[in-house]
Amino acid sequence: MRGDEVRGALEDAETFLRRHTDREWSALPVPGLDFTVASVIRHVTEVLLWYALDLADGPGGDTAFDNSVRADATPAALLASLGAAGRVCAAIIDASGPEARGFHPYGTADPSGFAAMACDEILVHTRDAAGGLDGGAGGGARGEGFVIDPDLARAVTARLFPWHEPTSDPVEGLLWANGRIDIPGRPRQEKWRWHCAPLAEWDGTAPGSR
Repeated sequence: MRGDEVRGALEDAETFLRRHTDREWSALPVPGLDFTVASVIRHVTEVLLWYALDLADGPGGDTAFDNSVRADATPAALLASLGAAGRVCAAIIDASGPEARGFHPYGTADPSGFAAMACDEILVHTRDAAGGLDGGAGGGARGEGFVIDPDLARAVTARLFPWHEPTSDPVEGLLWANGRIDIPGRPRQEKWRWHCAPLAEWDGTAPGSR
């Protein structure tokens, strides 16, 4: 995975969120999480910038940036910030050779790992935001208003969660792997984590089973 996948996920998120910039995002809670729509989009934006900085810095994790998005930003400003951060992240990924590595608590990630994590953050958290924007109750709580591309969902899940068997619905598989939904016959994912280092370094086991 590279920057094109990040840009694709970002464009889908922007298209959805742009339809809702007339709402008061800070007043809309995200069902099941300690976020509002505004704070979850701030979170994604900050994470995308951290990914770009961490990959550019290398594996040491030695940077000392104070990276934050203003808490009083309007929805339009949050959307613009998300877009800018996502495109910076994608550009750093594309400018990095396959041997590049950057710090992440779950493992020293390569560009494909950062791309997959960026996509995961954008897709899953925009789906979270959609839960608040869709009404926060009943079907709306699931965030169906934001449609995730199944091919991208499949690629992200395979890159970050290689121990999970594919599901018939790749979007459900991605959301389940991130602990957002239950799938009958599969255990709920409450303490999940990613494999963001190169797949060649995966030892064939699931985290927690080592």
